[in-house]
Amino acid sequence: MSTNPSGWSQLRWPIKVLIIALPLVGLGYLATEKGLFTNKSESFQDVTVKDKTNTTETQNNKDEAKTTATKKSTTGELRTFNYEPEKPVNGELKGIVEVGATGFNSFVINMDKEKRWEIKSKDFGKSLVYEGLATTDDIRSGLKKYISDMFDKGVKSKNVHFIISSGAQKEPKTAIISSELKKMGFFVNLVTAEQEGKLGLRSAMPASYRDNAFVVDMGSGNTKISWFNGTNISALETAGAKYYEKDMKDDEVYTAVKEKASQVPATKREVCFIIGGVPFEMANQHRQGEERYTVLKIPADYSGEKPKMKSGLNIYKAIIDATGCDTFVFDWDANFSIGFLLAMP
Repeated sequence: MSTNPSGWSQLRWPIKVLIIALPLVGLGYLATEKGLFTNKSESFQDVTVKDKTNTTETQNNKDEAKTTATKKSTTGELRTFNYEPEKPVNGELKGIVEVGATGFNSFVINMDKEKRWEIKSKDFGKSLVYEGLATTDDIRSGLKKYISDMFDKGVKSKNVHFIISSGAQKEPKTAIISSELKKMGFFVNLVTAEQEGKLGLRSAMPASYRDNAFVVDMGSGNTKISWFNGTNISALETAGAKYYEKDMKDDEVYTAVKEKASQVPATKREVCFIIGGVPFEMANQHRQGEERYTVLKIPADYSGEKPKMKSGLNIYKAIIDATGCDTFVFDWDANFSIGFLLAMP
């Protein structure tokens, strides 16, 4: 039996080479056009650049998650504090009236069992005896009106508290107020400067900052500096923003405040939460809308010709120089009176 040779076997070898080579050449041309044969070192370099970009983006995201960010505005460079407190759940209204060295302040908060809170109302600078209510009857009627306003806001009688600051206790007028409140069935709480510092910390410092922050409460009569020391609270007292009324010199106060502030542990100096009258005036110069927190600028960026402002800026500068902290966050809602409510069982 004979076998006919195939057509392929009958072809000459040069023709076979052409038949095989032509498709390969075509594939090579297409691959070149598509960029499949580009230099591999350039490709790895591109990947490296992309990785760097991603790393930068990741770092930026981390930075945004931190406490502060910087932005430009018509008032210069501003920093914002990116923190949102937890809202209370099934809370109850609590009210407190603070008898201060220059008048009355009142606050109503909604607070739950976990001590989460939010401000519902705040009134500053209201005065009774400080503005001519000299007689006992005037004081009594004024206090009744004041307490009635608290009830109108939904605060139950058992949840209305009164507190007299350490500075106010030095004022003879507050003894009359305290006596009248007791006659009306209210208990009057007296606090020391050290207690004010600890209470201010409770309201002003978010729990997540206990390990790296401290609190300053700059009042008219004194300034309180406090921080967490493990589960305890350390608090120091130094001069207040009205030290000029005691004939104290700027350099003398600067040195005293700096000495006190230098006792803040180095690990607690990353952020300072600051409250009080002068910090309020400072933050008010560049507050953005209704923000809860305002990051203060350096002392030189503030204007103010009033003695209290100048003295407060001197105290502020001393604290900065002592601690090296560059992030001072003013809390528009926190104060030691609210801290008193938070400390109650």
